[in-house]
Amino acid sequence: MTEGALVLEGGSLRGVFTAGVLDVFMETGISLSYVNGVSAGSMAGMSYVSGQIGRTIKVDLDYVRDKRFLSFRNMVKNRSIFNFDFLFGELSETLVPFDYDSFWKSPQKFEVVATRCKTGKPEYFEKSSSDDFINAVKASSSIPILSGMVNVNGKKYLDGGCSMPIAYERAIDLGYEKIILILTREKGYRKPPLDKWTKKGYERYFAPLPEFLKALKEVPDRYNRMQEEIDNLEEAGRIYVIRPDKHVTVQRTEQDKRKLEALYEDGKRLAEENLEKLKHYLEISE
Repeated sequence: MTEGALVLEGGSLRGVFTAGVLDVFMETGISLSYVNGVSAGSMAGMSYVSGQIGRTIKVDLDYVRDKRFLSFRNMVKNRSIFNFDFLFGELSETLVPFDYDSFWKSPQKFEVVATRCKTGKPEYFEKSSSDDFINAVKASSSIPILSGMVNVNGKKYLDGGCSMPIAYERAIDLGYEKIILILTREKGYRKPPLDKWTKKGYERYFAPLPEFLKALKEVPDRYNRMQEEIDNLEEAGRIYVIRPDKHVTVQRTEQDKRKLEALYEDGKRLAEENLEKLKHYLEISE
């Protein structure tokens, strides 16, 4: 295991890119001592920590059109477009088994980020110290309006990306010298301002939670500011970034399997292309 941090951006089904990168990492033995994930990054991170090559992309490709996994009908029954009861229930237990034993026993420190609805601030949950970790993963991945708030230890949370879309500052604050970011948008991407209908929807839905509403409205500016800082840190050699090298057209709830598989293969390709530089950055000797 290499001392260093791995930071995983979210993006719902754009996370297939991350899955491709992580599969190459697992195939080539790149194991970082600390991992954090936001939203879909938390899901991909779980399979990385459990050491299950190919599991994330299998789940996405085999079940993306399964209404038990993803459908607007789920919002009526489960208050979430993604059915986490199915994902962490039958799917993880029998259909595409998740290796919980390896996951919990892994010496890797793994944190997920969720946004506290009362404060609008990010909070971090670590697998070995949180007694409600799976709910924290669900919360980290719960898209506002498209998902209901998730109870974690008696408090309400939603998508970590609402307040901390890429938790590289967390890795810096924890003292890691080697930090790898896996992003799901191409270099130069910037979030557009919220359109008036999205803003009105947020205002209507989250009026009782003014701090969370404020965090939502600040998402584009916060994300774009972080991208500027990431570019500067990358140029200075402080962090190592792997991200798509072409415009990403995959949507958060994408159901075109060909597009998902292509983005996954892009992740694998770029990980392989970066492998030697990455090992040099991490000071891994052959």
